[in-house]
Amino acid sequence: MKKETLNLVTEWDKTFPKSDKVNHQKVTFVNRYGITLAADMYTPKNAEGKLAAIAVSGPFGAVKEQCSGLYAQTMAEKGFVTIAFDPSFTGESGGYPRYMASPDINTEDFQAAVDFLSLQDNVDADKIGIIGICGWGGMALNVAALDTRIKATAAMTMYDMTRVNANGYFDSENSEEARYQKKVALNAQRIADYKAGEYALGGGVVDPLPEDVPFFVKDYYAYYKTERGYHPRSLNSNGGWNVIGCMSFMNQPILQYSNEIRNAVMIVHGDKAHSYYFGKDAYENMIKDSKYTDNKELLTIPGAVHTDLYDQVDIIPFEKLDQFFKTYLG
Repeated sequence: MKKETLNLVTEWDKTFPKSDKVNHQKVTFVNRYGITLAADMYTPKNAEGKLAAIAVSGPFGAVKEQCSGLYAQTMAEKGFVTIAFDPSFTGESGGYPRYMASPDINTEDFQAAVDFLSLQDNVDADKIGIIGICGWGGMALNVAALDTRIKATAAMTMYDMTRVNANGYFDSENSEEARYQKKVALNAQRIADYKAGEYALGGGVVDPLPEDVPFFVKDYYAYYKTERGYHPRSLNSNGGWNVIGCMSFMNQPILQYSNEIRNAVMIVHGDKAHSYYFGKDAYENMIKDSKYTDNKELLTIPGAVHTDLYDQVDIIPFEKLDQFFKTYLG
């Protein structure tokens, strides 16, 4: 498979400190659409033999230098080979036009990561798991329903991107009329973009921050727009997705067959997160009429808000994640 030539940063430019317990290197791999993805690989120092492996991505609109890298590095410290990758069209990964999202291509991104890990000399191909954060938590469930090679899946502080695009936040726009008006606006934007010869950006996290915004907007600002989580390549920290970038999510229910997932799944959510309803409902839908409920779990973190599970290492249940993956990856 032909790879694009990517311009990868060589210096450490993460939002978290580098661990002295793992080895780090940049890697690339190609998905089935021919897009070359960039990833950070973390390997436990002095590890021998074939190890279990985990691919990590998210949040939706973030880059691997933010919390997916933190998760990957931390799980590598616990003995796993891990990669944190930038999805197609974002970060250091390839794909043009930039800042587009696709329920199909982004599902494929995770599968391509499994392809890559399966062929590594230090990885046991029968012991591969994935972690998806925020919008990539919902995507991870979709991948788990499709890819039988994935033996364990953790969805952290997850969004169902199809639901939020179709119904709005808290299902406040869940009507045929509201969806129709959004479609009218998005299709008008397509014409404007075509005339302009470029895609208009939707804007990342609002800045400056108005006083009257909902708490979850302040929560995002506190991560993406401050030293805590800002990164120059992060969509959410800067100009955001293209206005029409997430259009196809509106009628693509990615969690349709989640109750047919046979392998292990743990959904982790804070009970103070604005997004908690996504996690609770995804869990209920996953176990409804399912024959495979014994290895499914909803882990609720008391008092945690949405972005606490991005980078707050005293709140993220890493020991639980370690136990979960070691149980199901062997």
